[in-house]
Amino acid sequence: MTQPSYGHWPSPITADLLTSQGIRLSDPQAVGDTLYWLESRPQEKGRSVLVCEKQGERRDLLPAPHSIRTRIQEYGGAPYLATADVIFYVLDSDQRIYAYDLHTQTSRALTPEGAYRYADFCIDPRRNRLLAIRENCSSDNQHPTSEIIAIPLDNVQLEVLVSGADFYSNPRLSPNGEQLSFLRWFHPHMPWDNTECVIAQLNAQGDIISSVAIAGGNNESIFQPQWSPAGELFFVSDRSNWWNIYRWTGAEAEAICALDAEFATPQWVFGMSTYGFLSASEIFCCFSQQGVWQLGVINIAQKTLQQIAQPLRDISAVCCQAMNNGDSENKGQAYFLGATATQGAQLWFYESGHYHSGVCAPLHNTQFALDSRYLSQAEAITFPTRDGETAHGFFYAPTNADYKIAPANLPPLLVMCHGGPTGATETSLNLKIQFWTSRGFAVLDVNYRGSTGYGRAYRDRLKNNWGITDVIDVCSGVDYLVAQQRIDKNKVAIRGSSAGGYTVLAALTFGDVFKAGASLYGIGDLEALARDTHKFEAHYLDSLVGEYPAQQKIYRDRSPIYHIEQLNCPVIFLQGLQDKVVPPAQAEAMVAALQEKGIMTRYVTFEEEGHGFRQAQNMQRALNEELAFYHTVFSNH
Repeated sequence: MTQPSYGHWPSPITADLLTSQGIRLSDPQAVGDTLYWLESRPQEKGRSVLVCEKQGERRDLLPAPHSIRTRIQEYGGAPYLATADVIFYVLDSDQRIYAYDLHTQTSRALTPEGAYRYADFCIDPRRNRLLAIRENCSSDNQHPTSEIIAIPLDNVQLEVLVSGADFYSNPRLSPNGEQLSFLRWFHPHMPWDNTECVIAQLNAQGDIISSVAIAGGNNESIFQPQWSPAGELFFVSDRSNWWNIYRWTGAEAEAICALDAEFATPQWVFGMSTYGFLSASEIFCCFSQQGVWQLGVINIAQKTLQQIAQPLRDISAVCCQAMNNGDSENKGQAYFLGATATQGAQLWFYESGHYHSGVCAPLHNTQFALDSRYLSQAEAITFPTRDGETAHGFFYAPTNADYKIAPANLPPLLVMCHGGPTGATETSLNLKIQFWTSRGFAVLDVNYRGSTGYGRAYRDRLKNNWGITDVIDVCSGVDYLVAQQRIDKNKVAIRGSSAGGYTVLAALTFGDVFKAGASLYGIGDLEALARDTHKFEAHYLDSLVGEYPAQQKIYRDRSPIYHIEQLNCPVIFLQGLQDKVVPPAQAEAMVAALQEKGIMTRYVTFEEEGHGFRQAQNMQRALNEELAFYHTVFSNH
């Protein structure tokens, strides 16, 4: 019996499986013996559900159709805070903050109706109030304004505590309630470029009487300022080229564990966390080295790190409960999201023990285990670039238990471009990759220069070079695999979403190795993006491309829409019509220009989707349309 050709292998990893197993977990929080987390459920049209678990019993906190989600800064994050008696949350339908009483199981609105969005809460029990980041989106503002507010829990009279900066995050009170720490940053900077950590002194009423920036500025990125149980302020800084953890002594910042590793990730959303306190003397943390995440416990006094043996490839959303069991040993617990090479993200649990011999184990699973014989394992590669430097990526060979790689033939290749572009790809189980490899495609997932996880210098290589360096790197990765005779050079496609979609279109226009491409809500016109995007990224392109409109020529030089005569291969565009980050006009302009040239083009739209697809039927359709597109394109080669 003749074996199906590469790319046509029947696979148990279907588009339906991706969505049925596609529940995305986020924001775990622990209060006493109760654990909370959010589940984004594609089968419920992307509804974000707050789940609580106590003594083995699990339930949804709010019934359908209620969805807990904030749209602050478009990307959201940190939409709820759990306390012993009350859950504070943002309801997606009206973006107001509500208080859910755990005893009466009833909710009441804390904030008034209006054009406001909220996130990143902190409780101030001493003054019976909730602190939060508020974004004012009223029409009389050219851009939304950001501020830190206090919400008294006995009335709806809000008070603005901090304002004046373009952005704020991480408002946190010291254990004694006398100090407030927070991050701030200003245009044109992004939070991974230049942020400031501020400590403010509060009076008895909670008003700020003085404040000082203790770290950051001058091209230093600060991440996750957090108070220890002993009342010391810790934060992550990249002042050494690597995002390492520091402690503020009152006079200076001292490194707690100096390591060539990243203890932070780009702050795209609120509430990101990579460390927490098991006790006043120990920090539980995750960190990345060469694109692979690891766990460890830091002894603060000794400034030493002990790694924790575990199978995880991707780790995030760390939350801790510092415990004191009444004797000389402080014992703490940590919860976090972790994924392995064969298992998607699930909740994990860590409990410290004598002499750091803690226990690390999965808490519960939201996905069934797939047969590993159908799963391709990531192979880390470092390859030379066409301009004489090096770049990184992960190669996945075609893998399917029912079919063998034919020695006489080489598989087609899909090159994947992560979004951001300040971001990174990981090596944990990604069903969207396995969807392709189990059908006979090879995949190269590229951490092009500009990606995180390799130090600030590597991250900064994309500055002023977006559309150049990333294009060189994806093309160089193909060169490397062709030279090794691992892929068919005549069947190479490239796919990416958002900023990754721009790299796709730029590589198809200005590169020379790709035969087809898929742009998911990608960017074809940098100039249009600079004129029409949201506040958070309003000046993002200043560092990636140049100041606009002063550098208009550069924007046009690097925009595929202005060089459509150089794009001569088939492209599929997948676009949400409610997208505010990359409006549909971007895709529509590219589609019209290619159709006028007579280039094979598919334009697939999703009426109810925004920036990214959340609904199961739309996610399935997108994958199946893309697969059919490649079958059509490669059948001609």
